[in-house]
Amino acid sequence: MFEFLLLEGFQAGLSWITILRKRENFRKAFDKFDYNKIAKYDSRKIKLLLDDSGIIRNKLKISAAITNAKAI
Repeated sequence: MFEFLLLEGFQAGLSWITILRKRENFRKAFDKFDYNKIAKYDSRKIKLLLDDSGIIRNKLKISAAITNAKAI
């Protein structure tokens, strides 16, 4: 369920096919969508995500994913 929430957030303003093509990259970058791990991401991990060309590199969307993980 969290995977869908995370991908839905990144999909905003983009086509689903774009997100689905990058799904495995998201899985690797976001620790298999483990919200416990994502909730603990720090500035170093955020920098790694922003440098990862395999995912959508949007700072606000990355921040939202972390915030959502913390909320869960």
